[in-house]
Amino acid sequence: MAKFVIAGKADCPYYAKAELLADYLQKNLPDFQIFKITQHPDVWEEWLKEVCEKNKWSHKKSPIVWRELLDRGGKALLLGGYNDFLEHAQLYYGVTSSMTTEMMMIIAQENLEAHKEKALKKESLKDLVSPLQVWITSASTPAGCSLIPVLVSGEVFGSRTALSLTLFDRQEAEGQLLGLVLEAQDLAAPLLRGVALCTRAEDAFRGARAVVMLDEPAACEVSGVEECLRHAAARCRDYAGLLERNAHGEVRVLVAGKSFVNLRAALLQRFAPSLARNVVAVALGVEGQAKAVLARKLRAAPACIKNVIIWGNITGNNYADLRQARAYEQESAVWGPPPFSRPVLEVIFDREWVKNEFMTTLKTLTATGRHFGGILAAHSIGTTLKYWYQGSFPGEIVSLGVLSEGQFGIPEGIVFSMPVKFENGTWAVLTDLKNTEINREIMTKMTSDLIQEIRVALGEPMIFQPHQSDTEVPRRDENIVSVTEHNQEELRLSHEHKDSMQSSVTSDEVSLAEL
Repeated sequence: MAKFVIAGKADCPYYAKAELLADYLQKNLPDFQIFKITQHPDVWEEWLKEVCEKNKWSHKKSPIVWRELLDRGGKALLLGGYNDFLEHAQLYYGVTSSMTTEMMMIIAQENLEAHKEKALKKESLKDLVSPLQVWITSASTPAGCSLIPVLVSGEVFGSRTALSLTLFDRQEAEGQLLGLVLEAQDLAAPLLRGVALCTRAEDAFRGARAVVMLDEPAACEVSGVEECLRHAAARCRDYAGLLERNAHGEVRVLVAGKSFVNLRAALLQRFAPSLARNVVAVALGVEGQAKAVLARKLRAAPACIKNVIIWGNITGNNYADLRQARAYEQESAVWGPPPFSRPVLEVIFDREWVKNEFMTTLKTLTATGRHFGGILAAHSIGTTLKYWYQGSFPGEIVSLGVLSEGQFGIPEGIVFSMPVKFENGTWAVLTDLKNTEINREIMTKMTSDLIQEIRVALGEPMIFQPHQSDTEVPRRDENIVSVTEHNQEELRLSHEHKDSMQSSVTSDEVSLAEL
């Protein structure tokens, strides 16, 4: 039995000619057997080098042909390239090839297309055999519970991507996690290959390809904003080390919640610098609320409002920028096909409503943490992940908290919500947008708290003082709407312990119960 191996670049015409000759020999000779290997042109040279080094051969062109001597207990015997194989066929079998150059090129192109299709099928099967590992921290929270059916629906990672969920939380929440595992299994979701729980920190994020970081319940057990910030830093340091040690090298991390989202994302990036590009903060909850408020004013569906930009601290001082916002399917004297839209600020003539009622409504929603209710939180996280894996809609602006590199005059080194687009599995800041200038006073208001949070979290001996502005926003920026960090009266510390443990707090402190 003569067993030959022919390997070559998928688009190589000489490989195509050798392949056809080998097929003829195998069909007409009972003792002739052929095994074919194709490699994509981009990886061919590296693959050939490895094969030659392993077998101590010297060969540098496509194709390469060798004979297996397994029946004799020997190692493979190099025959050579196309000409060597042709000579061997003529000498031993009296067969030659008469394929024209044109036919060689046609078959070579067909081989390349077949190789690409085979690679896609192989990748699809790989996803089924090795599902995407997705982790949720603080999974027992309402947001975590609502997120599970969203992730396994097939809408987020794609209808062909199987996934495995791991729910991570404190030891005290193990009972709740077990209940969630059973509920998730009861969903019988076609793409869900397994659900597990984890309460051991040292096992966290093993093999993780996507991680959703929710609010840490333990934050409610500390008192004082400064202590809460330092607690967040310690937790992020631990998580960053675990991510670098246990997670996949290209893991994607989404930080979400209603407390210090920008800060936690920035700390993870600082403590896990190799993953910095893949750590983002979810801002779509605030963006969705702004769209809903505008839609109620316009008597339209919230989905018809596009391109509202959320700038700044997602869970603190941020601004809803309406200068790029557009309204679709708006009933008015001007009506057009579905792609037709109008600027929101042209449709809403009441500027006082924009500066006052709209601002007040968003301020209240942010201050009470309603931007991270279970359903809204799950949807905003799921949509952000969907965009990251499958791309956002062409031309649509998405708000996302990312590490600043000085764009738009934002200080470097802080995580800041800004306009981005998702494409080809990554995101890019939309620095080419027009009319995005930010007034210095507004910028100071948005950045001062973020800078203070980082300094306090990293141990500097200072008292956190939320930025307060005594002057009105300049009129030229009237279409950027302020949302102050917290409604201090609504969010006073309210730890209700025994009478002997009660303590008074100032109006500047943030309610850790709300965090």
